[in-house]
Amino acid sequence: MQDVTITRKDSDTHGEYRAKVDGHDETGELTYRKEADGQVLVADHTFVPPSLRGKSLAGKLVEALIADAREEGFKIKPVCSYVVTAFQRNPEWSALKA
Repeated sequence: MQDVTITRKDSDTHGEYRAKVDGHDETGELTYRKEADGQVLVADHTFVPPSLRGKSLAGKLVEALIADAREEGFKIKPVCSYVVTAFQRNPEWSALKA
């Protein structure tokens, strides 16, 4: 499999994770908005373009979100159906769910 690089852009109100696969111009994305206290990230959208599907990019994006929540101490409110399903499949993440 080709190398995947995950990056995060964060602002006061929202942010995104991007997954870049070596050799491809398109990227996968997971977007979020922050609740007023800034301690809850609402994961509201995940998208992987057709040319990159089947490479587990959406899963890698969610794993990056989970890793950052553990490291930084924020909670995640899953709204995007993919993130909701990921939480259901990984009950060990329940302490990170808002």
